[in-house]
Amino acid sequence: MRNTRLWQRALGLACTVIVAVDVDDDADAVVVSVRPGRGAARRCGRCGRRGPWYDRGEGRRRWRGLDLGELRVWVEADAPRVNCPAHGPTVIQVPWARHGAGHTRAFDDTVAWLAVQCSKTAVTELMRIAWRTVGSIITRVQADIDADVDRLGGLGRIGIDEISYKRGYKYLTVVVDHDTGRLVWAAAGRDEATLERFFDALGPERCARISHVSADAADWIARVVARRCPQAVQCADPFHVVKWATDALDEVRRQAWNEARGGQNQSRSERRHRHPRVHRLKKVRWALWKNPEDLTLRQHQHLAWLIKTHPRLHRAYLLKEGLRVVFKLNGQAAKDALDRWISWARRCRIPAFVRLQRSIVRHRDTIDAARDSGLSNALIESTNTKIRLLTRIAYGFRTADALIALALLALGGHRPALPGRP
Repeated sequence: MRNTRLWQRALGLACTVIVAVDVDDDADAVVVSVRPGRGAARRCGRCGRRGPWYDRGEGRRRWRGLDLGELRVWVEADAPRVNCPAHGPTVIQVPWARHGAGHTRAFDDTVAWLAVQCSKTAVTELMRIAWRTVGSIITRVQADIDADVDRLGGLGRIGIDEISYKRGYKYLTVVVDHDTGRLVWAAAGRDEATLERFFDALGPERCARISHVSADAADWIARVVARRCPQAVQCADPFHVVKWATDALDEVRRQAWNEARGGQNQSRSERRHRHPRVHRLKKVRWALWKNPEDLTLRQHQHLAWLIKTHPRLHRAYLLKEGLRVVFKLNGQAAKDALDRWISWARRCRIPAFVRLQRSIVRHRDTIDAARDSGLSNALIESTNTKIRLLTRIAYGFRTADALIALALLALGGHRPALPGRP
């Protein structure tokens, strides 16, 4: 095997002519001088179309390649510009790197694979680059994958939700495919304009093929879906409905806590007398939140104490558990049980649960649709949990674009492969 072919195979420089290989002792690196092959010369770096010569650009450039043992590798070549009919004067396309990148394709693909599999410390230490550079690399790799893959093709049943990714009310809107379990779209923002962008990318024909949409009964999601996919069945996630009941229970518990603590008009002796009761009421919180089958013996004792001392709070707890039992049923039995629960909550004389039953009545059609179709947001909640983990890994990215690219690489079903491997 000739030396030039060996260097081509070792560095992943296909369609490239090796001109010279030198060792830069000062930089402790190998410098490989190259030029594009005949078939790859004078093409626009953006679209790949051939164009006439324009100028020499900024002269010779270097691209970082995969290390050879302990030595860094730099690929060096001229970077002239061609006059592209579509993009004007543009740096020529080179077969070993993406347009606008400072690293070779093999380097980019390796970093993207490591970013999905490893911690950010491992990636930066192994590849000897800054974490912000990783964000730029995975954004480029993700753009290449999106150019070859139609993520939005074949969608029929989707789930929509939002997730906080940064302090200061920074949110992502995410969309998953219930049939494949993949994350198909994400964007920064949590409003109707953000979701409209998803349906714009989907197009009218594919919007007409959407049959079911599951969400958390947020009004801004329901309005956009009703406009863009009027034929789709909207499904309210049962998990979020039970969460509404948990929030209502917590509101009643806080009211009981404030009443037990007493106001400013109480004397010091009265406050001292109430202190043991307040302290025990604080411990009851965990028993109220947990499912009955998961309670410990001590938590059962707390609930028994609650029946005697705070019957209103205990009634709120029974309402929460009753709603949770309703969503364990199926078919007509579930609908009948929900009717009975609504009648119970309407007469309970607890304002938080009276408001809750009104919300359930308002979203009754979407709740019943979720029970009939069997759809829930469990898949998208699982996706959100994984995105939160990626957010911890991606801490330090300047924008949400890099986080979205990392999430799509990890959860979109098209993970980057290591160079030279399928």
